[in-house]
Amino acid sequence: MMFDRSPSSLGVRPAAALSTAFLSQAFFWMFVGLLVTTGVGLLLSGLSDEQFARLAGLWLPIVLVQLGLAVTLSLAIRRLSATAALGLFFVYAASMGVTLGIVLRVYAPGTVLAAGLSAASIFGAASIYGAVTGRDLTRLGAYLFMALVGVLVALVVNLFLGSSLVGFIVSVIGVVVFTGLTAYDVQRIGRGELAAWTESMEKGAVMGAFVLYLDFVNLFLMLLRLFGTSRD
Repeated sequence: MMFDRSPSSLGVRPAAALSTAFLSQAFFWMFVGLLVTTGVGLLLSGLSDEQFARLAGLWLPIVLVQLGLAVTLSLAIRRLSATAALGLFFVYAASMGVTLGIVLRVYAPGTVLAAGLSAASIFGAASIYGAVTGRDLTRLGAYLFMALVGVLVALVVNLFLGSSLVGFIVSVIGVVVFTGLTAYDVQRIGRGELAAWTESMEKGAVMGAFVLYLDFVNLFLMLLRLFGTSRD
């Protein structure tokens, strides 16, 4: 298990100041990553229709690149320097800007804004809960991971079914799952588990930023599917 020797498994809790440092660094890099994504997305949303059509045709290769970057960062971060890990995170965030650019062209601006504000509100509330609760969310995290696998499988299956009802149900479940994962991830970052696993506070901050970034972006995308008003 990734966190078998984590501070919490050993009954160790970091001091409040150290816990705050873990969280503040992770949130800082997460927000920088979101700024990179937003900047790339806004830039690409202004492309001409012909250029946008070419970009949309590259969607599958871009998704494969994103998966490769995510796997590399997750599995190799302990062998990378903190600077290299941060660079990979920013490359991933920039690649997600392509996805955002497509979203900004496909969905009505009001829909995107509503989904963004809702995601920010839910993410903020879940983050506060994860940071202040005295409840151990470790067991909840295991259930949420299994639910996440189910959501991903259902999304893939629904690509072939094309059912709006299935899509709606999966999106609702997805919102619940990523809300719970946000609280869980904030708690384990604050406990120093990522720093212990990566054996570096700096790399722990990058990994923390990455998981929080994924929680927020996926929460936003699930809410966008629920609001779902296109420009047409």
